[in-house]
Amino acid sequence: MKIKFIILILLLSLLGFTKSYSIQPDVFVQSTVNKASSVLSSEMSKENKISELKLIAKETVDITGIGFYTLGSARKNLNDEQKKKYAELFEQYFLKSFSSRLAEYTNPEISVEGKKVLSEKYTIVNSLLKGTNERPEIKIDWRIYTKNPDNPLIRDLIIEGLSLARTQKEEFQSILNSNKGNIEVLFNTLREFSKQ
Repeated sequence: MKIKFIILILLLSLLGFTKSYSIQPDVFVQSTVNKASSVLSSEMSKENKISELKLIAKETVDITGIGFYTLGSARKNLNDEQKKKYAELFEQYFLKSFSSRLAEYTNPEISVEGKKVLSEKYTIVNSLLKGTNERPEIKIDWRIYTKNPDNPLIRDLIIEGLSLARTQKEEFQSILNSNKGNIEVLFNTLREFSKQ
C-alpha cells in the first residue's frame, strides 16, 4: 500500500499536479527555445508560425514589465487610462515585432550554456545560437524574472552584449524627446507599426 502511495505521488508530480518544485531558469529557457524551434522547423505557413510564436511569447515573456521599462520616466506622467492604452498598444507592437522577426529563421539551434543568479528576482541564462553558412555563432543572454519561481518570465534578451530592452527604451525616449514628451505621438507610432 505504501509503495502504491509513493508511486501515485511521483506520477502526480510528473504530471504537474503538485507545485512543490519551481522551474529552474535555464530549464525554462531551453524549453521555450525548443517550443519555438519546433514551430519554426515545421511545415506550417508563415502566418501560422507567427500566430504560434505569439502564443509562446504571451506565456513566457513579461510583456507588460518590458513595456513599462521601455517607457522610462515618462510612465510617471501617465494617468490610469493612458497606462492601460499604452500596455495594450505595446503588447500588439511587441508581439508583431518579435514574431515577424523570428519567423524568418527556419530552424535556430540554441543551446543553454549556463546561468548566473543575480538576485532573488533575476537570473541571467547564457546561451549560444549555433552558427550556419548564412550566419555566425551568436551569444544570447536571457534576463529571467524569477520573483515567482513557478512562473519565470523573460524580461530582456542581451545579444552579443546589446540589451534589446534598453535599445527599445532609447528609441522610445528619442520619439518622446523629439515631440516634447507628447505620449500620443508614441501611441500613434506603435499603432501604425502594428497595422503594417
